[in-house]
Amino acid sequence: MHRKHIFALAGAALLAVATAPAMAAEPDDIARIIDEGLNHSQVQTTAAELLDGIGARLTNSPNMRKAEEWAIQEFRDLGLSNIRREGFEFGRGWESTYSYANLVAPRPLQLTVAPIAWMPGTNGQPIEAEVFVAPMSKKEHFDAYRGKLSGKIVLVSTPGTGDEPTRPAFTRLDSADIAKRDEIALPIYDPEAADRRSDRVEFALEQAAFLKSEGALAMVKMSYRDGKLLHGSGYTFQDGKSPEIPGFEMAAEDYRRLARLAKTGPAPVISLASDARFVDGDTKAYNIIAEIPGTDPKAGYVMAGAHFDSWALGDGAVDNGAGSLAVMEAARILKTIGAKPKRTIRFVLWAAEEQGLLGSLAYIRQHMVERQGDDGSTSMENYYKWADLWPIEPKPGYYDLKAYFNMDNGSGKLRGIHAEGNVGAEKLLRKWLSPFAGLGAGSVVSGNTGGTDHVFMQQVGLPGFQFIQDPLDYSARLHHTNIDTMDHVRFDDMRQASVVMAGMLLQSANDSETLPREPLPKQPSVTEPFKYEYPED
Repeated sequence: MHRKHIFALAGAALLAVATAPAMAAEPDDIARIIDEGLNHSQVQTTAAELLDGIGARLTNSPNMRKAEEWAIQEFRDLGLSNIRREGFEFGRGWESTYSYANLVAPRPLQLTVAPIAWMPGTNGQPIEAEVFVAPMSKKEHFDAYRGKLSGKIVLVSTPGTGDEPTRPAFTRLDSADIAKRDEIALPIYDPEAADRRSDRVEFALEQAAFLKSEGALAMVKMSYRDGKLLHGSGYTFQDGKSPEIPGFEMAAEDYRRLARLAKTGPAPVISLASDARFVDGDTKAYNIIAEIPGTDPKAGYVMAGAHFDSWALGDGAVDNGAGSLAVMEAARILKTIGAKPKRTIRFVLWAAEEQGLLGSLAYIRQHMVERQGDDGSTSMENYYKWADLWPIEPKPGYYDLKAYFNMDNGSGKLRGIHAEGNVGAEKLLRKWLSPFAGLGAGSVVSGNTGGTDHVFMQQVGLPGFQFIQDPLDYSARLHHTNIDTMDHVRFDDMRQASVVMAGMLLQSANDSETLPREPLPKQPSVTEPFKYEYPED
């Protein structure tokens, strides 16, 4: 072909390319996540099924079993993989659907009560008796009441004088609040502290046994919040270690009224009843796990989790239905956009967090580390003592976990993340959060947090992180209370939280970099080697 013709054809081709419509670019994964999570959210309808339809999820209760089946089916419907239960030994189940209390004398009045979890009920039959106020917080107090409690309903809390709130119940974080978290607290190592805390747990059984031996008919403790709020929390769930006397929690206002009447005399008479019962059979609790498989089997995995269990009152909405729903919505978002992560993304709904982070502890024991002297038991005593077992030996799966993100502070908007003292991780955490700064979630702080399922991961050197959240009214009136219902879940905040969680998971799963590891912990030096312990401590 003549060179002139070649040039003419080439010029025509270039002209055709220049004038052809441009091919549309594929949307960015983060843009897809934001669009799906904000414009097509399913979190509110899913929440109604869990919170209104199933409700409270006390570990090993019949309701918790319903919730486990529901969550597994939800993960199946989303098309997730490797859906499974991982069981661990826990103890007895328990439930109650009915309780009441009335003041009989000196005047009729309905009182506000709830049964204490893992304490017996009255078989639905009322107990009517005089009250006897016998505050006791340690065994040394028992002697003062010997021979005085037979046939009585015993009030075991110190009444106090009431606590009027001086600050708004509902708050959001400002920049100054977040900045205060950007500080690493100096660690304190006091190996004897675990023994003191576990002694307090054992006291609940000793107190119940003492009251039973003295012929008391029931025990009543006072709610630790005013405003007619109840909690019903108890920790005597171990098989073979159950109290034998009915136990109730009474609203603080009602309790103090009874205490005042008893102080001036004659002793008031009340009537109590509940149908609380133990549920035996399967003594295992179960973590629910599901995955989006990674394209590189050798790249490890990233994980998001929240505790699925709650206390028996309310519906476990903000503690921690909100976190669980955000994890599930993040899974839905990522499946809907067709995410193909390099690393596997694992979603976990933990069991038995409220009884000592026992579900996440079981996972760590099974997959991550061994600690010398660990007998594998599950109890509040073990919760306090496990962190003081040395040395730590990593299991083969220890290094597979590249990042864990936890949500457990209500339904408030995510404002960022705690680096948990891992200053080397801050650069990558900030990078992964940066797309969500416009949604209010751009902060990375150095400080750490406690009391939830990333804690034991941090204690053994694993990259576990808790989000910063707007508190709303979580601590003021919802945490563990009878009004923890769907009414108090902020769904605009939940849409934002689910988007941020999905984005953090996908970026950490695909980034060529991984979070730097902290050293494998070794037994620290005692912080106060010259401290003396005194009996009153």
